[in-house]
Amino acid sequence: MKQQIEPHNCKLHQVFEAYNTSEEGLSAEKAKERLSEYGRNSLPLAPPKPAWVRFITQFQNVLIYVLIFSAIVSAILHHYVDSGVIFAVVIVNAVVGFIQEGKAEQALRAILTMTTSQCLVVRNGDVETVDSGEVVPGDVVMLQAGDRVPADIRLIFSRDFRCDESPLTGEAHPVGKQTDVLAGDVVLAERTNMAFMGTMITYGMARGVVTHTGVNTQIGQISELVKRVVLAPTPLQVQLTKFAKQLTGAIIVFSALTVFLGVWLHGHSYAEMLRGAIGIAVSSIPEGLPAIVTIALAIGVQRMAKNRALVRRLPGVEVLGSVDVICSDKTGTLTANAMSAREVFTSRGVYHITGEGYAPKGSIQLAQSSEHILIDGDPCFSRACLAAALCNDARIEHENSDWILHGDPTEGALAVLAMKHGLVPKELNREWPRLDILPFESEKRYMATLHHNADGQVELMIKGAPERLLDFAGLQLGVDGPEPLDKERWLAAAQDFARRGMRVMALALKEYPSRPSVLSHKEVEADLVMLGLVGMSDPPRAEAIESIKACHSAGITVKMITGDNPVTAAAIGSELGLDVSRVLTGKEIDELTKEQLATEVEKTDVFARTSPANKLQLVNALQQNKHVVAMTGDGVNDAPALKKADIGIAMGHKGTDAAKEAADFVLTDDNFATIAKAVREGRTVYDNIVKSIVFVLPTNLAEAFVVFVSILFGRMMPITPAQILWINMVTAITLALALAFEKPESRVMERPPRAYDSGLFTLPLLVRMCLVGSLGATVVFALFYAYRDNGVSIEYARTVSINALVMIEVFYLLNCRFLTESIFKKTFLKGIAPTLIALISVISLQLIFSYLTVSQKVFGLENISLNDWVVIICVTAPILLMVELEKAVYRLIHAKWI
Repeated sequence: MKQQIEPHNCKLHQVFEAYNTSEEGLSAEKAKERLSEYGRNSLPLAPPKPAWVRFITQFQNVLIYVLIFSAIVSAILHHYVDSGVIFAVVIVNAVVGFIQEGKAEQALRAILTMTTSQCLVVRNGDVETVDSGEVVPGDVVMLQAGDRVPADIRLIFSRDFRCDESPLTGEAHPVGKQTDVLAGDVVLAERTNMAFMGTMITYGMARGVVTHTGVNTQIGQISELVKRVVLAPTPLQVQLTKFAKQLTGAIIVFSALTVFLGVWLHGHSYAEMLRGAIGIAVSSIPEGLPAIVTIALAIGVQRMAKNRALVRRLPGVEVLGSVDVICSDKTGTLTANAMSAREVFTSRGVYHITGEGYAPKGSIQLAQSSEHILIDGDPCFSRACLAAALCNDARIEHENSDWILHGDPTEGALAVLAMKHGLVPKELNREWPRLDILPFESEKRYMATLHHNADGQVELMIKGAPERLLDFAGLQLGVDGPEPLDKERWLAAAQDFARRGMRVMALALKEYPSRPSVLSHKEVEADLVMLGLVGMSDPPRAEAIESIKACHSAGITVKMITGDNPVTAAAIGSELGLDVSRVLTGKEIDELTKEQLATEVEKTDVFARTSPANKLQLVNALQQNKHVVAMTGDGVNDAPALKKADIGIAMGHKGTDAAKEAADFVLTDDNFATIAKAVREGRTVYDNIVKSIVFVLPTNLAEAFVVFVSILFGRMMPITPAQILWINMVTAITLALALAFEKPESRVMERPPRAYDSGLFTLPLLVRMCLVGSLGATVVFALFYAYRDNGVSIEYARTVSINALVMIEVFYLLNCRFLTESIFKKTFLKGIAPTLIALISVISLQLIFSYLTVSQKVFGLENISLNDWVVIICVTAPILLMVELEKAVYRLIHAKWI
């Protein structure tokens, strides 16, 4: 076969020559040879990651490495209890992570479902049915309404042929196809002589030559883009990894310093000092942190599900709290993905139509008037609606609590217009039965139907392009009947609709004294009476407009990226409240350097005629500018950008499987407004994770101080490594989990998103953690040595010390419910139930831990008296007031959020 060409730029004989075929199709032998040469017409799929590999990756964390090393050293030193507890902690964390990890990527598998299983192919001059996987370049394929296109095809014959390409290009309405040559570099959405693999045929029939199959098709190229996208870690993952490395470095330094000081200053053995170093490692590492973070994210998942946002990948929950740019597809995301009549022009004036989608709900108002049009109140409008209903093959049906279109979206919009006016299609068809029809033809650009009623009245109803019907008309319908046509006024109205991004359809009629013997185009193309012009578009969702306002107030920029034409994109963008002073097209994006695009993407809110590669470029440019990017979409063309974005959000109702599988979130209600709710929840989840970490780390800090200072001064340790693990894995986690259930703090959506490169903690939080940690260590030391000086056993003093550390956690938990706000306010009791449950649980566990004989033997404890508990509470309760005092000082100094 010859070198392949750009088929949309070629004449038909050039296409046949280039693909070494003809209208008779390929021979069976040639088809078999090409199948061997090009392979099956399918998309290759990467095998899923094995479960054992996913489990092993749970151990790839520097803190886990330190714990494993500590457990091994403990076993070598014959401290089997410590070693066993540490290993148990590591295994539990790995199991939790493995269970919570999202299922493997399925974007390519979903794209595969968009191919049809069988198709009609001309082989040896005969039409036969073959498996779509066996279609090869050069095959001649027959296409008809209701089918999916099996490959990329250059059309050689077309009759009223239209394809829904919105999942591939973002075009809001079906694209009419033809066979003429297209000159120059034509963008994908405007290649009207091509049909593309996976798109749906909505009308007519066609025949064409297969030009590309499998990975070489437009959908195949998108699948390759998806495959090449490398998922970046989330901001929280980056922050936790950075924190883990910093903590590991500090642990290594202090552990080495511990061994050095113990051996050279105090003459202890290396074995003894290694156990002390392990004590520092175990005390410093927040073993329960992975579980706390995972559970906080899981709680966020449940809350988002109640708000109709399904989470596919757990880490994505907190990313929403960092998002500062939302890139949204237009069709089906910001708009309803359903053509609607927006305005109607008649000789009387312009009418505004409200309502969206195919539900026959909405109002009809005359421009500059609040008057609701009555069914028989305006003959001009009523006759236009009658024509819209009768000259129509679409059906609107109420199915499963939803209004479903069966037919062409443009005809669907006209049918809904008539229904909003009170007309019932089934009744009209009985009152005005159809006698004859002239179907829509792309060359004629109109459709006509002939009807009669019980009175014998015969009328021809016509709909089509305004300029065509106006050429055939000499009259317009006025309030008192037909009157001379004001053609310039009608043309101006049509141009105004088009300028505002609407698709325009003209309606006209012709009355007959009796039924004509033959309905012909000659009969239609003369003496028409103009009824009206209908301006249609895929309107913005009302809730999307409000949601964008909410995003702007939260410091989040919204950018619309669509495959639709620039005029329509600008019109919709203006209605949504976006800056449309500049609209950048995909062709212009391709001409920019990376540096220029990085500049332009900051200044532009609306991007039109974009390809899947363009969308990916824009997401990349924003990420290179240090933005945290959310991408929303519903089409196959959105899949690469959805996967590349920091957070991908797909539409669940009208979204393609490819978009859903590439995304982190799926909105079950296809409502952009749900995103604002999800952002609020994402910020809350992040706040709660920070609260949990701010709560847990001071305990680790206090434990590390205790171990290090004991070794530094050659003193006995007030708590042992096994006791430390009890605190870290049982009491600390139980209490920290309560913080994962906290409700959003006030003004959570009024503060700006956190910076991309911000640290996990601010300086005030670090100061607070050091304050609490040092106070905790001081209390533990003071109580331990005070009790030892009174002659009690080591086990008794350690029991008092460990319970004091737990009580510090109990009081400090109340402080951590609010990062900066005071707990002494009326709203303190709101949502306190999880905290109370955690406090009761920990106190109960601690009593069992302290007094159960088995735990006393394992952890080295003794029974303590009620007086000891009074002492413990008296010395630990002040921590509550001290932290609240620190918060008050902070609020006086800073007038912003942490």
